[in-house]
Amino acid sequence: MVLGIMFLLAGILIAVYPPLLSLIIAAVLIVLGVVSIYIGYQLKKIDRKSGDPFIDFFFRF
Repeated sequence: MVLGIMFLLAGILIAVYPPLLSLIIAAVLIVLGVVSIYIGYQLKKIDRKSGDPFIDFFFRF
């Protein structure tokens, strides 16, 4: 229910102030980029510590 209210408020704010949409999308893209870099770093760290061939096979990319 809270998520629905947040979506409704975001929709109203975007309708009233359209440049807000570009700010929201830019923030989402920045967060996704940072999260993907962090996950890649953590997977490389796990790969270095582990000698398991299963992990080496799936995390090598």
